[in-house]
Amino acid sequence: MESGIKQDTRNRLSTFWVPTGGVAEKSKKKDGNELLVRAGFIRQAYSGIFHLLPLGLRVQQKLENLIDKHMQSIGASKLSLSSLSSQELWKRSGRLNDDSEIFRFNDRKGASFLLAPTHEEEITALVGSLVKSYRDLPLRVYQITRKYRDEPRPRQGLLRGREFLMKDLYTFDYSAEKGLDTYNTVKEVYTRIFDDLRLPYLVAAADSGNMGGDLSHEFHFENPNGEDTVITCTNCSHAFNEEIADGRGPKVENRQEPEHSEPFGPSPPPAISTGEWVTISRDKSMLVRAYYPKYLFDEGISEPVERQINSHALQSVARAYGAELDLGVKNPLEAWKIQANCPEPGDRNLRVLDVYDFRVRPFDKPPLNELLDSETAERAKVQFRSLHCYPGTTDSLDLLRVASGDKCSRCGEGVLHPHTTIELGHTFHLGTRYSSALQANVAVDPTKLIGGKGPEGASSVLVPLEMGCHGIGVSRMISAVATMLADHKGLKWPQVIAPFSAVICFGKGFEQDAEQVYDALVSGQMSPIDAVLDDRSHTFPWKLKDADLIGFPVILVLGKQWRSSKLVEVQCRQLDNFKDDVPLNELPSVVSSLLAKL
Repeated sequence: MESGIKQDTRNRLSTFWVPTGGVAEKSKKKDGNELLVRAGFIRQAYSGIFHLLPLGLRVQQKLENLIDKHMQSIGASKLSLSSLSSQELWKRSGRLNDDSEIFRFNDRKGASFLLAPTHEEEITALVGSLVKSYRDLPLRVYQITRKYRDEPRPRQGLLRGREFLMKDLYTFDYSAEKGLDTYNTVKEVYTRIFDDLRLPYLVAAADSGNMGGDLSHEFHFENPNGEDTVITCTNCSHAFNEEIADGRGPKVENRQEPEHSEPFGPSPPPAISTGEWVTISRDKSMLVRAYYPKYLFDEGISEPVERQINSHALQSVARAYGAELDLGVKNPLEAWKIQANCPEPGDRNLRVLDVYDFRVRPFDKPPLNELLDSETAERAKVQFRSLHCYPGTTDSLDLLRVASGDKCSRCGEGVLHPHTTIELGHTFHLGTRYSSALQANVAVDPTKLIGGKGPEGASSVLVPLEMGCHGIGVSRMISAVATMLADHKGLKWPQVIAPFSAVICFGKGFEQDAEQVYDALVSGQMSPIDAVLDDRSHTFPWKLKDADLIGFPVILVLGKQWRSSKLVEVQCRQLDNFKDDVPLNELPSVVSSLLAKL
């Protein structure tokens, strides 16, 4: 039996848990994570682990809806994989080792599991067990789920946590050509996702790291708190993460790598002084000393410019030499000396590798005496090598980080500029990196492959699946956007992911008027405005300040102008602090036009 009472479905802040004010101290620094706490979006539970409060959840849901829309536009199906994964599966792919930042555990029966930081292994095993024919391809599946990483130093709130929300799309094709077509399709849809946020972003060529594959791109926001450096050219479209630096410099013709140090390579530009950067191999057996120009005269600049070594370039050189560096050791020289001074060093193959940037003149003799006395060096059988070329090539070594104003190597005309950024999205073309390891194969008609022939008389051939992996950091995007747009008053959200698009602020005695304004915004519109009434019991001035802190795109004020002339004061901080008094009948179109610009 119906009661006859009409239910009030209006959005009201009194029905939301919005604990604004928070526990973070107010500071003048533009810190999005601090503001997310103060404005009642998140709270920290433990180191690197956060609770998402109702306002934060609304932002997350808006962002998920945006991603869903674009994933569906390319025929991707949404699923949800388990957060638990088998350690054995990760061992088969080669990604599980003692240094992996992964939460691991055994169940009561002794089976080994882990909390998944990503799902390449699981989705490959799943698809490999279900898809047997090329006719079932292409396949595109994605999820938006919590991931886990045993981060040794959680920091910057949601930007580097131990639990985080990710969107990962996995694509499967039967040939490399089809896989590359899919990669380009996904890269294009990523640009549309970021375009919808209406915020400036950078797309950069990137290093695939331990994900595998040889083609990847990253999507970045500029942010002074970022941990990445993206280099862009003023003339061409060249943009890249400095992590992809391989350490290769100009070619050196008709020279052989010397056994020990001697002047080598092209005539270097004048270096004011030589810097030394010391690190050590992961097994602690090899000490690496990199020599580079600490100051250089750049073209068109009269004063010398201080330069820094690019650790990624040095790591690339070391890997080509057959060593893996441990760049996190605080005192690498002392760690290496412990090995050398061991009474019985045995067959540890202790080495010293001096690596020279092509702009530095090498030393005439190996300077070992500054490391060890001659007796210890002889007993430990320390081997010395000086490296002046990229191993196996005639390329000299370029170990420097790009500095603003360097010439672009691609177009030769523009100059390069580094940007401190936050990575928010990453697209990978994985190829058969996982499908080969996990034996995820599919039967293909030979005529569908380049070459068009299989074994004589065969109607099909088995080939490993061609894969792509494409991620977006959902939780870190919330933090990155918050920091990017914040000002001294508080947060400022793009309308597409704002918790509410407009808030109606009013004092006592305006309750029915505020409901009239709300109804005008949400009814009779082709696209109803996502509005909310601030009907909390706080004072009117407090509500106005809180609206700025929370960061609603549009703030509607019922005050003196409404009482005297039935005009609503419309405020929009993001559009040059727009403020105007608008009659009720024009309010929906005015608010809609403002939101269309955000």
